[in-house]
Amino acid sequence: MDNKEDKRIYTLSQEKPVKAVVKMSIPLIIGMFIMVLYNLVDTYFIGMTGDDYQLAAVNLAYPVMMVTVAISNMIGTGASSFIARCLGAGEKEKAEHTLTAAFTLTFINSIIVTGAGLAFLPALIKLLGAKDNTFDYTQQYVQVILLGSFFTMGSYTAGALLRSEGSVRYSMTGMIVGTLLNIALDPLFIFTLNMQIRGAAIATILSNVAGFGVSMMYYISGKTLLRPSAEKIVPTAEILREIYWVGIPASLETLLTSAAYTVNNNLAVNYSELTVTAMGIAQKVLSLGNYVYQGFASGTQPIMGYNYGAKNADRMRKVLKAGVASVTGTELVLMLLYCISAPLLIGIFTDSAEVVSIGAHVLRRLMFILPFVGTVSMCRMSFQAMGKPQFAFGITLVRQLILYIPLLLLLNSIFGFNGMLFAQPITEAVMMTVSLLLLTWSIKKIKN
Repeated sequence: MDNKEDKRIYTLSQEKPVKAVVKMSIPLIIGMFIMVLYNLVDTYFIGMTGDDYQLAAVNLAYPVMMVTVAISNMIGTGASSFIARCLGAGEKEKAEHTLTAAFTLTFINSIIVTGAGLAFLPALIKLLGAKDNTFDYTQQYVQVILLGSFFTMGSYTAGALLRSEGSVRYSMTGMIVGTLLNIALDPLFIFTLNMQIRGAAIATILSNVAGFGVSMMYYISGKTLLRPSAEKIVPTAEILREIYWVGIPASLETLLTSAAYTVNNNLAVNYSELTVTAMGIAQKVLSLGNYVYQGFASGTQPIMGYNYGAKNADRMRKVLKAGVASVTGTELVLMLLYCISAPLLIGIFTDSAEVVSIGAHVLRRLMFILPFVGTVSMCRMSFQAMGKPQFAFGITLVRQLILYIPLLLLLNSIFGFNGMLFAQPITEAVMMTVSLLLLTWSIKKIKN
């Protein structure tokens, strides 16, 4: 074992829990903060056109991006979970075979997504909630996103695979390069080339091309612990079973989130199309908090997977405590920031006084998810790391279908717009308690 490999395995297996969580999570949080810019930059530059309907179209098209990410998560999460467990059990060759198979499956899935999406494009745009003023804009954006789906999916999958072996900084570098390029290309395509919303979508895809290329460069250069090999391009039955056993529930989780997002948009558009614009801006500003908790959850995941493979229940329990304390404290600080600065943050993206007013109101309601949602995400990803996706998916199923969407419809019908805004904070508060109890019980079973 060389020195670099020894350091990465030491972090997963022996380093103090708080230090290990911070070391694995902070680079991801920095990278995901950059991803916040990635998601906000289209909104910012489209907002500079002064056309609120184009701004609404970016928000309406967002579920398509979420579906693309969901399918890449199916492979990335499933493969990274199995890779971490293989490394914990000392099976490096099987881990490398899984890595190679993950790239093969990502390519096949991207072909299916592009073909199916383009074949049913008009029906898809209607399903997203686009109406007269936003239909053409939404279609332009979605069409480009579908054509470039391989690079989007490849970028997300490669990042997850790099994290599974402890190469967090390499994963972060790909995200940073893609985001910086998107910031540079958006004004070029939107304004200089006068391509408007289609230009924003093209810039997004080219940025994913760059991010994916950087991640693959690390594998090709031999800087990673694991390396893809042409000899291992065909997955074994065991690898397929392990990838899809964890990956399909992970993908369904994102698809359910996308469905909830679409229901939310269809309710909001009944108030006005500018309400959709305001909610889209508020949700993307809130994504700073979302990416912080995702950073902690993703950073903790390989540690939990490695120690599950090594049957070290005591360390798993300590890592969970350290992760929950870290993510909750950080999110409370962000919640205070949103409360104080909501109108200022929304005003960065639009000059419309109405949109700023609605957006600030939305942000100050949705921010109440932050003290709870980080723990829910960490528990869910820990179950994925342990190869127990039935629990991870169960959490999401209850969260989205049994609690959130029914609450969204019920509270909207009783209390109107304010009611639908409080549906998610109530859901996350309940799910935090349920998720912690379930994961603590599962770790205790390992120890016994």
